[in-house]
Amino acid sequence: MSTKNILAIVVAFIWISISEFIRNSYLVHSHWIEHFGKLGIAFPEAPVNGAVWGLWSLVFAILIYTIYQRFTFLETFVIGWVVGFVMMWLVIGNLGVLPYSILPIAIPLSMLEVFLTIYLIKWISKKQV
Repeated sequence: MSTKNILAIVVAFIWISISEFIRNSYLVHSHWIEHFGKLGIAFPEAPVNGAVWGLWSLVFAILIYTIYQRFTFLETFVIGWVVGFVMMWLVIGNLGVLPYSILPIAIPLSMLEVFLTIYLIKWISKKQV
């Protein structure tokens, strides 16, 4: 793997981390707090939870990079968004910990996150489609 490909993954990881942090810590934070409060539990915000989200962001960046090596931009977008977000929402929705009120905000922002992640990977690694 070349230096520019590693850089593409690192930049994608940073972008995903920033996007996730802004969305969940600012834009929909009150939805999470309220929903978890109604469940009678505290929203998990300890440093270890942030570290796990950091790991998720790194794995997601690597996943998007890997998918993009084999598929087109659009195919990578669809696969990446479904695997990264739709599957997560299905699982946490099934567990009852997903505040559905976040979805009108989270869906378009997650799509933007995946789109820009692929664009950054394409731009930095110079992969032509």
